[in-house]
Amino acid sequence: MRLFDDGAVNLDILRERAFNYRWAEVPDGVIPLTAADPDFPVAKEITDALISYIGGGYLPYTPKLGIPAFREAVSRHLRECKGEEVPADLVLPIDSAARGMYVIAQTVLRPGDEAIVFDPVDYLFKNAVLAAGATPVFFPTRIVDGKIDFSLLESYITPRTRMIGLCNPHNPLGKVYPREDLEHILSLAEKYDLWIMNDEIWSDITYGEAPFLSILSLGARRNRRTLSVYGFSKAFGVAGLRIGCIYCTDPEIFGRIVEESAVMTTAGGIASVSQIAGTACLEKAGYWTKEFLVHLKKNRDYAVERINGMRGLSTVRPEATYLLWIDIRETGMENTAFCDFLQERAQLALVAGSEKMFGPGGRGYVRLCFATSRAILTEGLDRLERGMELLWRENGR
Repeated sequence: MRLFDDGAVNLDILRERAFNYRWAEVPDGVIPLTAADPDFPVAKEITDALISYIGGGYLPYTPKLGIPAFREAVSRHLRECKGEEVPADLVLPIDSAARGMYVIAQTVLRPGDEAIVFDPVDYLFKNAVLAAGATPVFFPTRIVDGKIDFSLLESYITPRTRMIGLCNPHNPLGKVYPREDLEHILSLAEKYDLWIMNDEIWSDITYGEAPFLSILSLGARRNRRTLSVYGFSKAFGVAGLRIGCIYCTDPEIFGRIVEESAVMTTAGGIASVSQIAGTACLEKAGYWTKEFLVHLKKNRDYAVERINGMRGLSTVRPEATYLLWIDIRETGMENTAFCDFLQERAQLALVAGSEKMFGPGGRGYVRLCFATSRAILTEGLDRLERGMELLWRENGR
């Protein structure tokens, strides 16, 4: 059996272990194309590394700044795969990219500050800003000629603005930023002395039509105030191990991040087994991600064609991520009500583009994750189609 054949998905285990809106949290019989988490088992090299480490019989404390091999593996991956020159001693292992975003916000923001958050975007940007006592200012991501229009971004900067949140690639729009947009964002940050919180957790899941370009590739000196997070859940399927890291190019701000993270005490840090698994991901499981991308691209193209053929729905082919952002405005339904209808009447769970999850710009949209088998995706889309037919019939339209 190939890694991403239909039979590779073990629904019995997923129904026990897959939480966060997924198989273990939906009623029996419902297909969840919800949270951004693969339905496939991880690469064998990852589990082998964990078994080998645990087999030694000792699980002691790790170095406070992380296991050197893990930090070096991250630095090498950033350099070789993304063109980011980040020394290993400026990589801080952290318990998830999400936690890293909170640490960054709490390091550079203070009550009364403002931070620009693109809208829609994953809710962690807004929540990290709020947790630091600052105010998120939503910048609408209007799409013009297939790209986010940043022509009005400068007008959202005020004397209180301290940070711009950059999700690259973008969740949920699936956009990869071209060089000119990254140059524009970085130039504004330089002009107004702003921090950039740069989330690159999706940077390994791109399809080639628009290659990923990191803002850090524009030069370490220009990016002194860029603070980045990277995680392993999307490209390697290890969300439960909470493996992430924060990295930057300036030793002084790195020291402030370390202090805020509490890793120098036993209150903060990342588990030893997570760092062992993360090292195996980067050094031994790259083949798994490459084959996963081949599977995902086929699923993406199939799902986009199916959805755009359904009355009342439309979506745009994403350049990255394994998520579809589906426009449901033609139905006239609020997105939470739409998702409730699908779950109750079609046995299909999707994520509503609610303000809580994505910001005000999520209204009129739902999100679908296609990181599953073709058989499950096909059945899910069949249910979506039947649900839409039922919706139109009941509405007399």
